[in-house]
Amino acid sequence: MLAPAAGTLPQGHFLVEPYLYDALSPHSHTYGSLTYINYGLFDRFTIGLTPTFAHSQPDQGPASNGVKLGDWQALAQYRLTQFDEASGIPTLSAVVRETFPTGQYDRLGDNPSNGIGSGAYTTSFGMFGQTYFWLGGRILRTRLDLLESISSSVALSDVSVCGTGQGFRGTANPGSSFYADLAFEYSMTREWVLAFDATYSTNGVTKVTGTTDFTIGSSRPLGFAPGLEYNWRPDMGLLVAARFIPAGRNVGPSVAPAIALNMVF
Repeated sequence: MLAPAAGTLPQGHFLVEPYLYDALSPHSHTYGSLTYINYGLFDRFTIGLTPTFAHSQPDQGPASNGVKLGDWQALAQYRLTQFDEASGIPTLSAVVRETFPTGQYDRLGDNPSNGIGSGAYTTSFGMFGQTYFWLGGRILRTRLDLLESISSSVALSDVSVCGTGQGFRGTANPGSSFYADLAFEYSMTREWVLAFDATYSTNGVTKVTGTTDFTIGSSRPLGFAPGLEYNWRPDMGLLVAARFIPAGRNVGPSVAPAIALNMVF
């Protein structure tokens, strides 16, 4: 559900994978969509774009004014090695991902639910890895994705996603973050696949300075995402999964059931 593949697309081929989800927390839920649109520019080099949209519905207070544009991501992925069973070499790719602050994040007026974006340009560097094992006569595909992210400062005005109020003028400086995803896919048959992601991330302190100064504490959320995938064609499959995040330091519990359609052409 959460770990992109380490392999790159063949030159001239597309991968399109739209997700629909409902992220539920104790006091709100957010309906959203994101769509991976990747293209094989060369056999070893894939580029991509991930548009996102969301609608937030808190238990109290107004919902967001319709479906809102979220932050979008651009991807560049270069394959360094290809899996080789004889030598045990895994597939490895170097990845650069840029998040653009296209979602609304400040000047929210009397409706904070319209705050879908982060406001920051975020550059992520990392490695995606993938290998295969035999387990009970079936293939177990294993992925490990690692990303380090650095965000720009954000100019804030009035009510914002950082918790500032009306009349605020200042900036937010997000701390760096790290993300790791260890994922498994077990082929029960040629069509049916069991999937499981385990994620861990660290998010640094965000310092807000201006009319008033305060900090948003660091967090280290864990996540788990079991899923079931059905592939009725080699180039098309359907995934049903859910991501669980338990409560932790500066992290509220949440669950996000999702459905996705994977298409390669």
